[in-house]
Amino acid sequence: MDTLTAIHTRRSIRRYIDQPVPDALVERILRAAMAAPSACNQQPWEFVVIDAPDLIQEIPRFNPAAAPLETAPLAIVVCGNLQRQVPLAEGFWVQDCSAAIQNLLLAAHACGLGAVWLGGYPLQSLVDMVQKLVGLPEDVIPLAVIAVGYPSETKEAEDRFKPARIHHNRWSEGTLGKELESGKISDCS
Repeated sequence: MDTLTAIHTRRSIRRYIDQPVPDALVERILRAAMAAPSACNQQPWEFVVIDAPDLIQEIPRFNPAAAPLETAPLAIVVCGNLQRQVPLAEGFWVQDCSAAIQNLLLAAHACGLGAVWLGGYPLQSLVDMVQKLVGLPEDVIPLAVIAVGYPSETKEAEDRFKPARIHHNRWSEGTLGKELESGKISDCS
């Protein structure tokens, strides 16, 4: 699968068939994750691969948004190791690990797997629960849990391109307001 096809056809998959993901595929998607760019080349990421069903099932018990893990044979906790920060790029672990997650999601899709990004950070209660569940040191922060497996659902590609969100040289005032007024987006209230 070429890169643009992977980007435009990848969707969040929340239901999986009962089939384990082979170690070779896990390594392949983690290699892709670790190929992500990072500030000052810190590569602050750490990954906890969970394939023990009892551990996977614990996460939806304290995080209702993690319901896709109820059918997932694999969970990958993507963490930032604060010990790898350098003064020039302190705090950039969030962007670095997010880039790694996007690579992981695209690689999973290209390998015929489904995956979904289940957030956690910056909600401290979720961070604390994941840290405790997988025994993370205090300075290793779980950014997100990724559910991975062979999909039991298919989703059509969706064109999300919105020209109104592109601004050239300077911000065009009123663009967001026009989208809210037209009902194209919600104000989340």
